[in-house]
Amino acid sequence: MNTFDETELKYLKSIAKQYPTVAAASTEIINLQAILNLPKGTEHFLTDVHGEYEQFLHVLKNGSGAVRRALDEELGNELSERDKKSLATLIYYPEEKLDIVCDAAHDSGQGARGGFEEEEADLEDWYKITLHRLVRITKHVASKYTRSKVRKALPKEFSYVIEELITERSDISDKEMYYNEIIHTIIRIGSARDFIIAICNLIQRLVVDHLHIVGDIYDRGPGPHIIMDALMDYHSVDVQWGNHDIVWMGAACGHLACIATVIRNAVRYGNLDILEDGYGINLIPLATFAMDTYADTDCSSFSIRYNTDYNTKDLSLDMKIHKAISILQFKLEGQVIKMHPEFGMQDRLLLDKIDYENRTVECYGKVYPINDTDFPTVDPADPYWLNAEEIAVMQRLRKAFMNSEKLQKHVRFLYTNGGLYKIHNSNLLYHGCMPLDENGNFRSVTIDGKEYRGRALYDVLDNYARKGYYEKNDTKGMRRAQDYIWYIWAGPNSPVFGKDKMTTFERYFIDDPETHKETKNTYYSLLDDEKTVCRILEEFGLDPKNSHIINGHVPVELKKGETPIKCDGKLLIIDGGFSKAYQGKTGIAGYTLIASSHGMRLVAHEMFESTEAAIRNESDILSDTTQIEVAGSRIRVSQTDAGVEIRESIRQLENLLAAYRDGIIVEKQ
Repeated sequence: MNTFDETELKYLKSIAKQYPTVAAASTEIINLQAILNLPKGTEHFLTDVHGEYEQFLHVLKNGSGAVRRALDEELGNELSERDKKSLATLIYYPEEKLDIVCDAAHDSGQGARGGFEEEEADLEDWYKITLHRLVRITKHVASKYTRSKVRKALPKEFSYVIEELITERSDISDKEMYYNEIIHTIIRIGSARDFIIAICNLIQRLVVDHLHIVGDIYDRGPGPHIIMDALMDYHSVDVQWGNHDIVWMGAACGHLACIATVIRNAVRYGNLDILEDGYGINLIPLATFAMDTYADTDCSSFSIRYNTDYNTKDLSLDMKIHKAISILQFKLEGQVIKMHPEFGMQDRLLLDKIDYENRTVECYGKVYPINDTDFPTVDPADPYWLNAEEIAVMQRLRKAFMNSEKLQKHVRFLYTNGGLYKIHNSNLLYHGCMPLDENGNFRSVTIDGKEYRGRALYDVLDNYARKGYYEKNDTKGMRRAQDYIWYIWAGPNSPVFGKDKMTTFERYFIDDPETHKETKNTYYSLLDDEKTVCRILEEFGLDPKNSHIINGHVPVELKKGETPIKCDGKLLIIDGGFSKAYQGKTGIAGYTLIASSHGMRLVAHEMFESTEAAIRNESDILSDTTQIEVAGSRIRVSQTDAGVEIRESIRQLENLLAAYRDGIIVEKQ
């Protein structure tokens, strides 16, 4: 006779509502036990995508080579390299590729006979061959999932047909005619195009089980909002916030210094369209203010780093906006720093160190020439004070950010699906670093009068970031929490910033490069120190023998001989220059990481020309693959975090069975 305490019995009665009979509980136990023996799903890791939406979407579609790997495994030497490239491109871009195929068939038919009979026959043959190949690939990528999970992923309009095709064996004679007739009918009734699009999207869906974005979706590139739309539509994703994500989150909360920073970053890279068109944020009040206030000022230090799509007719106005919002940012940041001496950022207070008569500024205990002192809104007696016009502009911008429906939707997604770190399947994911002191120990940081270090520092800052967004009742507490969001963006002990300072002011106004230096946290000099890496893993409850740290933030300069693989593979930095702004440094277009049931692979990517070129030339951007780990035998679900949860569910269901059989809980038929 089994005995259960009151809490256990209450829980068993709760799950008995879902499994009201012995048969129902037994069936679920059998199902869960079987799932434990399936191969683990493929995880895809990306970081520092920085608004480069075309390249991001392409990598998302090809699964960093996972689709091509499936083609090679299933079709082997049956197809030529050219045919595999063509089939892969079709899977990535089915609609666009089908347009090209149909146009080519049309042109061929007209040229040969002046009619369309041959065109239709050729196209029908192509459909037949392609559909058979796509069904085989779908079977292959679906084989590691339960039929229930695959069924949930099927497109509704073709779910029954696809399920029949991928679960039946066409090599069995009794079923071969049935199988072929399905394909023939799809073509005959004119559904081949829609069916191919649906099954290609399904392959993309099944080839990667879960996506990790290890920070910095925003800034520099032209389409972070497009990336966010794609992530919100993705089947399974988490995000570890990067510093560039955090500042946008702060802006969405209405924090004025974060808003000014977001706008300055956007205008600096010629990307105001992100705000105006992408998020519907009205910048006219700022533009009007900049045109009036900075009409006759020198804006030469505020150049625009624009790309080929930038309309240069806006250059003069954008430089004025650039200067206006930069001065506002320095003022607003100064107010936050003065309000929070515990931030330890007094060295960032530079507006009050300017000598206008001698055109110099004092910083780091030295006096440097300053290249611009034409600041019409700065009062030397109170440089961090905002005049009435500046206050009005910032209040209108604050309202615009907080009322942007799309921005709020995107930021809420980041809060719901993200955090400063994540522990998943023996991997520790964070964007930046673990703040260390000069001796390599976890740095102690004072927050609200208490000392935090290690994981506790991550947790308390994560908590403040959430409070700054969700707290509505405590206005003072909310504003304080939002100041901490800004600190996470640029603070010297922030785990996502990882430097002693952000020298924005110096880069604009002081020509001496000595002042532009930003010293990285000690963490970055100890990436190959096994003792340090193991201590970090243990701090988060992980076994260093079979765990990894995965982070980005600092581009790996492959051109200089740097490697993303640190500490014999225990630590991986997968920022290889996804952002075009960094590709001159890195020499590649980013790293991504794939963790499958076979092991872990690091993928280096070539420069991405354009989506159009990828479709037209059937070109991929997969470049070089490095095997980090090879599993001795295929990794099963039982060896993952999901496996731990499943085993616990099995234990509870077995207790429920015992309760049924002992009469403690009565079955309900």
